[in-house]
Amino acid sequence: MSNNSNARSSRRSNASGSTPKKTSPKRLFWICALLLILIVAGGGCGFISATLSNLPDVSNVRPSASSQIYDVHGNLITTVHSTENRLPVPLKDVPKDLQNAFVATEDSRFYSHHGIDPVGILRAVWVNIVHSGVSEGGSTITQQLARNAFLSQDRTFKRKISEALLALKIEQHYTKDEILEMYMNQIYFGQGAYGVQSASHVYFGKDASQLTLAQAALIAGLPQSPNYYSPFNDLEASKKRQAVVLGQMVKYGYITQEQADEARQADLGLVAKQEQTHEKSNASYFINYVIAQVSEKYGDDAIYKDGLKIYTTLDMDAQNAAVAAMQNLPNYYTDSNGLHQPQGAIVAMNPHNGYIMAMVGGRGDDAFNRATQAERQPGSAMKPFVYIAAIQSGKTPGSIVDDSPVTFGNWSPKNYENDFEGNMTYRYALQHSRNIPAVKIADEVGMSKIIKLAKEMGITTLTDQDNNLSTALGGLTHGVIPLEMVQAYGVLANGGVKVQPTAIIKIVDRNGQVVEENSIQEKRVVEEKDAAIITDMLESVINGGTGGNAAIGRPAAGKTGTTDDEKDAWFVGYTPDLVAAVWIGDDYGSETLGISGADTPAVMWGQFMANALANTPASDFSVPASAQSAVSEGYYNPVKAQPKKEAAKDEKADKKDDKDKSKDEAVKDDSGSKDDATEQKSNSSKSKKSSKKDR
Repeated sequence: MSNNSNARSSRRSNASGSTPKKTSPKRLFWICALLLILIVAGGGCGFISATLSNLPDVSNVRPSASSQIYDVHGNLITTVHSTENRLPVPLKDVPKDLQNAFVATEDSRFYSHHGIDPVGILRAVWVNIVHSGVSEGGSTITQQLARNAFLSQDRTFKRKISEALLALKIEQHYTKDEILEMYMNQIYFGQGAYGVQSASHVYFGKDASQLTLAQAALIAGLPQSPNYYSPFNDLEASKKRQAVVLGQMVKYGYITQEQADEARQADLGLVAKQEQTHEKSNASYFINYVIAQVSEKYGDDAIYKDGLKIYTTLDMDAQNAAVAAMQNLPNYYTDSNGLHQPQGAIVAMNPHNGYIMAMVGGRGDDAFNRATQAERQPGSAMKPFVYIAAIQSGKTPGSIVDDSPVTFGNWSPKNYENDFEGNMTYRYALQHSRNIPAVKIADEVGMSKIIKLAKEMGITTLTDQDNNLSTALGGLTHGVIPLEMVQAYGVLANGGVKVQPTAIIKIVDRNGQVVEENSIQEKRVVEEKDAAIITDMLESVINGGTGGNAAIGRPAAGKTGTTDDEKDAWFVGYTPDLVAAVWIGDDYGSETLGISGADTPAVMWGQFMANALANTPASDFSVPASAQSAVSEGYYNPVKAQPKKEAAKDEKADKKDDKDKSKDEAVKDDSGSKDDATEQKSNSSKSKKSSKKDR
């Protein structure tokens, strides 16, 4: 019994002290593998969870879009964009051939997958291995949209995961047609074109809706390698890629082989590379003026990225006429910036609605727009404000002013020719731009009244320091802006009603909603009677006065302007349909022009107006009954007792025997007759020579 107990005790002792059984290597491998899978899965889930939480919102896929600027007739002038030239187009305006070409080439299972296409990925891998080339991409159209709209082009694992997850989100949020539309408006086609509409314009000069099958196939083949397959860079490579697209369309039943063969042989109708963009050089100052206005009101992104349609007031016929007139500018020297001097500006406006019809702000670099930014001394172009104020106070064109020496404090104004003609009518004094009469009239009327009137008519640069008599001759503190002179003279052309100059008619956003629509802003600042009287007097400036070089064979009124040192020269004038200002001067105010407003500016104005109004019938200025009597006055100088020079020459030839009698009758009747005035206008308008130098 004792022996048996010892034996059992010995066995238990041996058992408890034995070595544990070892785990097999195979079992250990699977344990480690399971742990690794769990770790990777956990990490992957964490990565995907983190990626999902950081994905952008897909509810508003809104690519940047180019804005388009149109002229007054609805013709496209230019396209404005930042780095991406994109013109969004709705799917309904994209031909079915183009839609099918993209699906067949980029994602044949587009309508059956949910954003990611495993079958397509495997097929693309197989094609890459077997054929050493890619005829179908591995990324779906939805993935490409996700990548182009939201992600970078980095080839990283994180980006690929984000792309796939985004594709799934996009498919959940949008229909297939919406995805296809966004895709075709998003992707790059080379030559700076983003989206099918811009690509159609760049390569074929037409809207996407007008593309042929051959053109659609070429465009659909570009996204794989836009620069390589661009027909502007390698037409042969582009045609080969087009053939691949057509082959895919046949393969998936979108077209027949016969249609594909015809498309391969069809003429592509490519536009010349230099025709891709709209030439804006003739209107660059105006375009920059419009861009600045839109940017100031809505921000830079609005015009460079929001795809606005901006309908402007520019008339390209008038604009081209202004550009042509600028060729008359003399070339004295080239400054340190490479700009020819003197510079100049032309700006024109419809006086009835304020539409800016033409604008040239200089020549060369268009960074500084002299038509809207330059403040230059106007010289005698300020005198009409003096005479309007006088007419408002009860004076008439036949009122008398003494052209004789006068001194105001330490200042004695001089006439340009340093002479004196004694008593003369207001009409004659303005017609021949006599300085002393203008100053005397200003002194009588009061400069404060004249300045107030000029401001009401549109001149904003006048200050309290300008409340002195030299302002009557255009000696201002800051000068005037050409566009403001156009607005002010436009008051007279519009019967005394001021309209606000505008360059923009309306702005429409990419969805067709009107963002802004400008109406005519008008205000009466001069009585119709007074506007008609001063207009009639300014007609005399062109018909026999200092503005003879501006005669255009139809009713026109205007005023020359030259500064004392001949550093600024102007002509501002109007017809019943158009008002325009021409300014010439050295940018630095350092060079004497050696010309007056009666010379080159008047010639330029006349050339511009004649061309701009070539298709507009001539019409007379309206004269209300209340002004009929006044407009017949002042056609004879009571001192010299003769009609103004141009008419006098004609009368001398026809009426030698009546010369003395005419002079006597003229002294008796200061006003002359309306018949004489009409005859004088007719005769003098035949000549384009000024009878007097302007001052």
